Amino acid sequence: MTSLDFTIIMPEALLAGYALLALLAGAYFGKDRIGGLLMWTTVAVFLLLAFYIGIGRGSEGAAFFDMYVADGFARFCKILILTSAAAVLAMSVDYLQHRNALRFEYPILIALSVVGMMVMVSAADLLTLYMGLELQSLALYVVAAMRRDSAKSSEAGLKYFVLGSLSSGLLLYGASLIYGFAGTTNFAGIINVVQGGALPVGLLFGMVFVIVGLAFKVSAVPFHMWTPDVYEGSPTPVTAFFATAPKVAAMALLARLLTDAFGRVPGDWGQIIAVLALLSMFLGSIAGIGQTNIKRLMAYSSIAHMGFALMGLAAGTATGVQAMLMYMAIYALMNVGVFAWILSLERDGQPVSDLAGLNQFARAEPVKAIAVLILFFSLAGVPPMLGFFAKLSVLNAAVDAGMGWLAVAGVIASVIGAFYYLRIVYYMYFGAETDPVNSRMGPVSYVMLVGAAAAVLLGSISMLGVDRAAARAAESLMIVDAQPAGETAAAATTAH
Repeated sequence: MTSLDFTIIMPEALLAGYALLALLAGAYFGKDRIGGLLMWTTVAVFLLLAFYIGIGRGSEGAAFFDMYVADGFARFCKILILTSAAAVLAMSVDYLQHRNALRFEYPILIALSVVGMMVMVSAADLLTLYMGLELQSLALYVVAAMRRDSAKSSEAGLKYFVLGSLSSGLLLYGASLIYGFAGTTNFAGIINVVQGGALPVGLLFGMVFVIVGLAFKVSAVPFHMWTPDVYEGSPTPVTAFFATAPKVAAMALLARLLTDAFGRVPGDWGQIIAVLALLSMFLGSIAGIGQTNIKRLMAYSSIAHMGFALMGLAAGTATGVQAMLMYMAIYALMNVGVFAWILSLERDGQPVSDLAGLNQFARAEPVKAIAVLILFFSLAGVPPMLGFFAKLSVLNAAVDAGMGWLAVAGVIASVIGAFYYLRIVYYMYFGAETDPVNSRMGPVSYVMLVGAAAAVLLGSISMLGVDRAAARAAESLMIVDAQPAGETAAAATTAH
């Protein structure tokens, strides 16, 4: 390993080293006494690493024989992943302490999963891709079943593990087919083989299997079946984490794979992604209507929103990738605010997840109700909220790419999905009289809720700079497609 290699992976190495030191500290000092300290320390580490990456201290380039790449796209995604994870951990502390559920292993597992996500978005080889994906997944399997005294939590962890293992198997089978027909697992080598025209059948099947494996991770229909049960059964802080950082990492990984390895044949994978987007938008919008549990509703909301993000990716252009990145950043912001509110809902000391329990919430908590209204309007895509501009960007990308039919379908799905967001607002303001829900919210969660609502409402003025940052990230990713085939990097020989 050269000094450049180590410099490029410095953020990941520092975070992995911190996780190991935190594990030793927990074992030495006792898990019951150090849990809260580790949570806040992990939040600080995430934010410091995001700042370190954001100011460009890390080197850019390829490392480990072109198996790992650090570029503008990776920087954007890593900052988004780290800040999302930090926000979710910070607003989870009060919830876990109040229920005596704060385990020192929780922030360590989250840190290890974030290491995997950072590896995923920098992967330039199928082996690196799989290593990062499994590091993320193995940690998340554990935290999904963290509440061992709950049958639903254990069921959620088991379902996630079984279906996640299936997706890993499909991905590995696709990777083996790609290696067999391309002779390399390196993205730069694969794109040299893919010179345009019709793909070899074996390479096409390999690409499809890899897309299917990654579609599980982004909860795209028809590979979404784990999402509602895992969202409902997992502890609410874990559900909040599932809804933010892992979605960003999986979507970024899919974008890098398709553009860096198969960027010369967007017609072959664009139609697959378009179908996944269409099915996800409509199933997430329609199936969410019948939900009475707010965590299951947010699961179907996530499925629908991943469909919109996939619409941008299906365009196969730099504008489409920019729209997808913008969408994921705004989606993460909205979900942080919504889950800060969901974490605070309780009655008689027990969490409230039933929608009917939200009746007349606005009478007792008018400020929080307004913030929640703004966030749900933004999720529904109501102008002038930031969520409207996120959807508008992916719709424009689809139209510009000649996929007007997909954009029309997206508008219809958005109108359908608006029903269940507005229904929650109706319950809060006009629901039947019932025992009020206690909204026990710490100062951090309150800031997350109100801050996210303010950003969603006022951010449309300047887009919070996300559009410009996403444009630079997309340009960095799509530069491979701008090069002639003979000028792409030589394929790295995969060690047996």
